[in-house]
Amino acid sequence: MHDVIRTKGLTKKANGREFVSNINLHIKKGEIYGFLGQNGAGKTTIMKMLTGLMIPTSGEIELFGSLLTERSKSVLKRVGSIIEYPIFFDHLTAIENVKLHCEYLGFYDDKAIREALDLLHLKGMEKKQVKNFSLGMKQRLGIARAIITKPELIVLDEPTNGLDPIGIKDVRDLILMLNKDYGITFLLSSHILGEMEQVVDRIGVIHNGKLINEVTLADIRKQRTDYIELVTTDVEKTVYLLESELHISNMKIIQDKVIRIYDGTQSPNAISKMLVLHEIGIEEIQKHTGSLEDYFYMQMNGGGHIE
Repeated sequence: MHDVIRTKGLTKKANGREFVSNINLHIKKGEIYGFLGQNGAGKTTIMKMLTGLMIPTSGEIELFGSLLTERSKSVLKRVGSIIEYPIFFDHLTAIENVKLHCEYLGFYDDKAIREALDLLHLKGMEKKQVKNFSLGMKQRLGIARAIITKPELIVLDEPTNGLDPIGIKDVRDLILMLNKDYGITFLLSSHILGEMEQVVDRIGVIHNGKLINEVTLADIRKQRTDYIELVTTDVEKTVYLLESELHISNMKIIQDKVIRIYDGTQSPNAISKMLVLHEIGIEEIQKHTGSLEDYFYMQMNGGGHIE
């Protein structure tokens, strides 16, 4: 399986600031790849460079095995994308906007246009001016526009932004269908980690402009362990008691008040009894199975020990 996207040393600097640094990215044909990273980590900057919206300061981009240069930008016709917010001519209708986009691409297929609008539940909205669309409807229209030509690669930056829970599920199902039935490769970013977990095959973790890890979701699942999440009235004393009384050392404090215990030798019941004996108030104690969110926290904070 060859790479649809490959970058080497991809770097972007502007106004004395380095936005992304030395990105060596590999996205395979037919996979759904997700960017994980905090706001400002560099995800959108990378996507803009990959889709020709921003010129790298240094480094190389290969799309479909060919080096992306000013002379080879015709290869971008094989790519559909939404970067940040979809932009339209507000005074035009939905279908006029989409047809204008298709004309730019040299694509003329009214049936494909209507199929894409139907897939995003925009049937009956074709003649409505975009200025009267909600944010969620604009997001749907942007995704419809991106998939009309059934491109080989689709890049979606926060594709579920502005959508309600039903809309989020619809977009998730659409991505999975296009990937399975048409073999379309996807690069996604989202701040909703639970949604990413249901869609992606592999993730790239972006932190402070650097790609710190690429890993398959299957490998993350192999690494997962159960943990106990504990909230008490006295975090510092709780940590001391867990170490001294129950000999627990593998734990981590989240958001200054939540203690995550990764040591599987003690049950929630045993922990509760010990804390009650020492007059520590327990606000919450619950056993969890590790998730993509937990993996992300671990990557951002460098391990499973107390901070």
